[in-house]
Amino acid sequence: MLDFKQILLGSEDWSFLLETVLRTSIMFVIIILGLRLLGKRGVKQLSVFELVVIIGLGSAAGDPMFYKDVGIIPAIVVFTMIISLYSIITYFIGKSKKFEQLVEGQPICLIDEGVFCIDDFKKESLGEDEFFAELRLKGVSHLGQIEKAIEEISGEISVFYYEDKDIKYGLPIMPGSLEKAVTTITKNTYYSCTFCGYTQECDSGTQSNCRVCGKDEWVESSNKKRIS
Repeated sequence: MLDFKQILLGSEDWSFLLETVLRTSIMFVIIILGLRLLGKRGVKQLSVFELVVIIGLGSAAGDPMFYKDVGIIPAIVVFTMIISLYSIITYFIGKSKKFEQLVEGQPICLIDEGVFCIDDFKKESLGEDEFFAELRLKGVSHLGQIEKAIEEISGEISVFYYEDKDIKYGLPIMPGSLEKAVTTITKNTYYSCTFCGYTQECDSGTQSNCRVCGKDEWVESSNKKRIS
């Protein structure tokens, strides 16, 4: 036999609903005050450090809202500790660049002059297809349009473009482009390495390994202008 009261209320009774409303209201006000104390930086852009702080605040706020055996005062103590630790760490971040990099990481250059920075790219848990999708959303169709692409500490990708007159031949990143890869060049034109994006002019019938990464698969390059 199904016990709908147990399903709907758990081990509590109906009177706890009013207490839940009061607990939630109190914790909501505390969350607002906590975020105000953290400052705009804490809610505008989230580094790994700031994400940990927000998760900690959320966990401390959530349990007292609907667990009767979790008091509000211990939650307030947790809030106070998290905000205090945040303030202390933020102070030391402002004093020491090395400490800032240790806590928050640092920006990573993913593309330099139209070519992948392979060593840096491998450090990030960022798939090629996912990265290409982000670039396409920014109006990029090939890597020759990009002077630099940098992954910021917040995870956002900053892209710096060549002016139209300076756009080079580069690796195409449109869906299906890399499926046309070849190991033997089929015509005289520019080809890009499918692994690192290095681009060079090739002669028909030749076979060669990329001078940057050593791979041997190539795809015909593009030099289209960027559509902004």
